[in-house]
Amino acid sequence: MGVALFDLDHTLLPLDSDFEWGRFTTRIGWTDGDAFARRNDAFYADYQAGRLDIHDYVRFATEAARRAGPQAAAAAHERYLDEVIRPALRPEALALVRGHLARGDRVAIVTATNEFVTAPIARLFGVEHLIAVRLARDADGWITGEIDGVPSFREGKVQRVHEWLAAQGLGRGAVRLSVYSDSMNDRPLLELADEPVATNPEPALRALAAERGWRILNLFEPQP
Repeated sequence: MGVALFDLDHTLLPLDSDFEWGRFTTRIGWTDGDAFARRNDAFYADYQAGRLDIHDYVRFATEAARRAGPQAAAAAHERYLDEVIRPALRPEALALVRGHLARGDRVAIVTATNEFVTAPIARLFGVEHLIAVRLARDADGWITGEIDGVPSFREGKVQRVHEWLAAQGLGRGAVRLSVYSDSMNDRPLLELADEPVATNPEPALRALAAERGWRILNLFEPQP
Protein backbone atom coordinates (compact mmCIF):
# COMPACT_ATOMS: atom_id res chain seq x y z
CA MET A 1 0.00 0.00 0.00
CA GLY A 2 1.12 3.54 -0.71
CA VAL A 3 1.24 5.92 2.24
CA ALA A 4 1.79 9.64 1.69
CA LEU A 5 2.69 11.90 4.60
CA PHE A 6 2.61 15.66 4.21
CA ASP A 7 4.04 18.34 6.41
CA LEU A 8 1.64 21.29 6.43
CA ASP A 9 3.32 24.67 6.89
CA HIS A 10 5.34 25.86 3.88
CA THR A 11 4.78 22.41 2.34
CA LEU A 12 1.06 22.33 1.54
CA LEU A 13 0.47 25.92 2.66
CA PRO A 14 2.62 28.90 1.64
CA LEU A 15 2.59 30.09 5.26
CA ASP A 16 2.99 28.89 8.83
CA SER A 17 -0.50 28.20 10.18
CA ASP A 18 0.50 28.50 13.85
CA PHE A 19 2.41 31.75 13.32
CA GLU A 20 -0.49 33.19 11.33
CA TRP A 21 -3.01 32.11 13.98
CA GLY A 22 -0.99 34.16 16.47
CA ARG A 23 -1.03 37.19 14.19
CA PHE A 24 -4.77 36.71 13.71
CA THR A 25 -5.45 36.70 17.46
CA THR A 26 -3.67 40.03 17.67
CA ARG A 27 -5.79 41.47 14.87
CA ILE A 28 -8.99 40.53 16.68
CA GLY A 29 -7.77 42.10 19.91
CA TRP A 30 -6.96 39.00 21.96
CA THR A 31 -3.28 39.82 22.47
CA ASP A 32 -1.07 42.88 22.79
CA GLY A 33 0.39 43.34 19.35
CA ASP A 34 3.95 44.38 20.12
CA ALA A 35 4.54 41.99 23.00
CA PHE A 36 2.98 39.05 21.18
CA ALA A 37 4.85 39.74 17.96
CA ARG A 38 8.20 39.81 19.75
CA ARG A 39 7.62 36.43 21.38
CA ASN A 40 6.01 34.90 18.30
CA ASP A 41 8.91 36.02 16.09
CA ALA A 42 11.43 34.65 18.59
CA PHE A 43 9.74 31.26 18.72
CA TYR A 44 9.54 31.15 14.92
CA ALA A 45 13.25 31.95 14.65
CA ASP A 46 13.97 29.11 17.11
CA TYR A 47 11.89 26.75 14.98
CA GLN A 48 13.74 27.69 11.81
CA ALA A 49 17.05 27.24 13.64
CA GLY A 50 16.04 23.81 14.96
CA ARG A 51 16.14 24.76 18.64
CA LEU A 52 12.45 25.27 19.46
CA ASP A 53 11.22 24.19 22.91
CA ILE A 54 7.91 22.79 21.71
CA HIS A 55 6.34 22.67 25.20
CA ASP A 56 7.02 26.35 25.89
CA TYR A 57 5.79 27.25 22.44
CA VAL A 58 2.50 25.36 22.75
CA ARG A 59 1.75 27.06 26.07
CA PHE A 60 2.36 30.41 24.41
CA ALA A 61 0.54 29.61 21.17
CA THR A 62 -2.64 28.36 22.87
CA GLU A 63 -2.84 31.02 25.59
CA ALA A 64 -5.20 33.41 23.82
CA ALA A 65 -7.62 30.65 22.81
CA ARG A 66 -7.54 29.14 26.29
CA ARG A 67 -8.48 32.49 27.83
CA ALA A 68 -11.25 33.05 25.30
CA GLY A 69 -12.90 29.68 25.95
CA PRO A 70 -14.17 27.00 23.57
CA GLN A 71 -17.10 28.82 21.98
CA ALA A 72 -15.26 32.06 21.25
CA ALA A 73 -12.18 30.12 20.11
CA ALA A 74 -14.22 28.02 17.67
CA ALA A 75 -15.89 31.11 16.22
CA ALA A 76 -12.53 32.86 15.86
CA HIS A 77 -11.08 29.83 14.12
CA GLU A 78 -13.85 29.92 11.53
CA ARG A 79 -12.93 33.55 10.81
CA TYR A 80 -9.27 32.55 10.62
CA LEU A 81 -10.07 29.87 8.04
CA ASP A 82 -12.04 32.34 5.94
CA GLU A 83 -9.62 35.24 6.19
CA VAL A 84 -6.23 33.49 6.27
CA ILE A 85 -6.29 29.83 5.25
CA ARG A 86 -8.80 29.54 2.42
CA PRO A 87 -7.17 32.41 0.46
CA ALA A 88 -3.82 30.61 0.84
CA LEU A 89 -4.99 27.24 -0.51
CA ARG A 90 -3.08 26.58 -3.71
CA PRO A 91 -4.48 24.40 -6.51
CA GLU A 92 -1.09 22.73 -6.91
CA ALA A 93 -1.12 21.56 -3.29
CA LEU A 94 -4.73 20.41 -3.45
CA ALA A 95 -4.02 18.49 -6.67
CA LEU A 96 -0.98 16.78 -5.14
CA VAL A 97 -2.94 15.54 -2.14
CA ARG A 98 -5.95 14.53 -4.22
CA GLY A 99 -3.72 12.63 -6.63
CA HIS A 100 -2.49 10.40 -3.81
CA LEU A 101 -6.04 9.92 -2.54
CA ALA A 102 -7.25 9.04 -6.04
CA ARG A 103 -4.54 6.37 -6.31
CA GLY A 104 -5.86 4.78 -3.14
CA ASP A 105 -2.92 5.81 -0.96
CA ARG A 106 -3.39 6.26 2.77
CA VAL A 107 -2.76 9.98 3.32
CA ALA A 108 -1.95 11.86 6.52
CA ILE A 109 -0.85 15.36 7.42
CA VAL A 110 1.99 15.23 9.94
CA THR A 111 2.62 18.58 11.59
CA ALA A 112 4.29 20.12 14.61
CA THR A 113 1.40 22.58 14.83
CA ASN A 114 -1.26 21.72 17.39
CA GLU A 115 -4.53 19.97 16.63
CA PHE A 116 -6.73 22.97 17.48
CA VAL A 117 -5.21 25.00 14.65
CA THR A 118 -4.72 22.19 12.14
CA ALA A 119 -7.69 19.79 12.34
CA PRO A 120 -10.00 22.11 10.36
CA ILE A 121 -7.22 22.76 7.84
CA ALA A 122 -6.73 19.03 7.25
CA ARG A 123 -10.43 18.79 6.47
CA LEU A 124 -10.07 21.53 3.84
CA PHE A 125 -7.53 19.31 2.09
CA GLY A 126 -9.89 16.34 2.33
CA VAL A 127 -7.43 14.47 4.56
CA GLU A 128 -8.95 12.22 7.19
CA HIS A 129 -5.78 11.41 9.11
CA LEU A 130 -3.98 14.10 11.09
CA ILE A 131 -0.87 13.57 13.19
CA ALA A 132 -0.50 16.86 15.07
CA VAL A 133 0.53 17.99 18.52
CA ARG A 134 -2.20 16.62 20.78
CA LEU A 135 -3.38 19.02 23.45
CA ALA A 136 -4.07 17.94 27.01
CA ARG A 137 -7.54 18.78 28.26
CA ASP A 138 -9.08 19.56 31.64
CA ALA A 139 -12.09 17.93 33.29
CA ASP A 140 -14.40 20.08 31.15
CA GLY A 141 -12.66 19.00 27.96
CA TRP A 142 -10.94 22.33 27.25
CA ILE A 143 -7.27 22.65 26.38
CA THR A 144 -4.79 23.29 29.20
CA GLY A 145 -1.76 24.45 27.23
CA GLU A 146 0.16 21.25 27.88
CA ILE A 147 0.98 18.55 25.34
CA ASP A 148 -0.65 15.14 25.50
CA GLY A 149 1.91 12.43 24.77
CA VAL A 150 4.78 12.67 22.31
CA PRO A 151 4.78 15.91 20.31
CA SER A 152 4.87 15.41 16.55
CA PHE A 153 8.07 17.40 16.20
CA ARG A 154 11.42 16.31 14.74
CA GLU A 155 12.16 12.75 15.97
CA GLY A 156 8.72 12.72 17.61
CA LYS A 157 7.13 12.72 14.16
CA VAL A 158 8.78 9.37 13.45
CA GLN A 159 7.47 7.85 16.67
CA ARG A 160 3.96 9.19 16.07
CA VAL A 161 4.00 7.88 12.48
CA HIS A 162 5.00 4.41 13.65
CA GLU A 163 2.16 4.52 16.19
CA TRP A 164 -0.29 5.67 13.53
CA LEU A 165 0.77 2.96 11.09
CA ALA A 166 0.31 0.33 13.80
CA ALA A 167 -3.15 1.69 14.62
CA GLN A 168 -3.99 1.41 10.90
CA GLY A 169 -2.87 -2.21 10.93
CA LEU A 170 0.02 -1.38 8.62
CA GLY A 171 3.53 -2.62 9.23
CA ARG A 172 6.33 -0.38 8.03
CA GLY A 173 7.60 -3.11 5.73
CA ALA A 174 4.19 -3.48 4.07
CA VAL A 175 3.90 0.09 2.78
CA ARG A 176 5.68 2.34 0.33
CA LEU A 177 6.14 5.56 2.25
CA SER A 178 6.32 8.98 0.61
CA VAL A 179 7.11 12.02 2.76
CA TYR A 180 6.80 15.64 1.66
CA SER A 181 8.38 18.44 3.71
CA ASP A 182 10.10 21.79 3.35
CA SER A 183 12.09 21.74 6.58
CA MET A 184 15.30 20.29 7.98
CA ASN A 185 13.34 19.74 11.18
CA ASP A 186 11.72 16.85 9.28
CA ARG A 187 14.99 15.20 8.32
CA PRO A 188 14.29 12.18 10.59
CA LEU A 189 10.93 11.59 8.90
CA LEU A 190 12.33 12.13 5.41
CA GLU A 191 15.07 9.60 6.14
CA LEU A 192 12.38 7.07 7.10
CA ALA A 193 10.70 7.38 3.70
CA ASP A 194 11.03 5.23 0.62
CA GLU A 195 10.36 8.40 -1.39
CA PRO A 196 11.51 11.54 0.43
CA VAL A 197 10.39 14.68 -1.38
CA ALA A 198 11.95 17.99 -0.39
CA THR A 199 8.99 20.26 -1.11
CA ASN A 200 9.55 24.02 -1.42
CA PRO A 201 12.70 23.24 0.58
CA GLU A 202 14.56 25.68 2.74
CA PRO A 203 18.19 26.08 1.62
CA ALA A 204 19.68 23.53 4.05
CA LEU A 205 17.15 20.88 3.03
CA ARG A 206 17.61 21.67 -0.65
CA ALA A 207 21.33 21.07 -0.25
CA LEU A 208 20.76 17.81 1.65
CA ALA A 209 18.27 16.61 -0.96
CA ALA A 210 20.70 17.32 -3.77
CA GLU A 211 23.44 15.44 -1.90
CA ARG A 212 21.19 12.43 -1.19
CA GLY A 213 19.53 12.36 -4.60
CA TRP A 214 16.11 13.03 -3.13
CA ARG A 215 13.39 14.44 -5.32
CA ILE A 216 12.99 18.22 -5.06
CA LEU A 217 9.50 19.57 -5.70
CA ASN A 218 9.00 23.30 -6.11
CA LEU A 219 5.28 23.18 -5.58
CA PHE A 220 4.87 26.93 -5.27
CA GLU A 221 6.76 29.99 -4.15
CA PRO A 222 6.10 30.51 -0.43
CA GLN A 223 4.87 33.84 0.85
CA PRO A 224 7.57 36.00 2.44
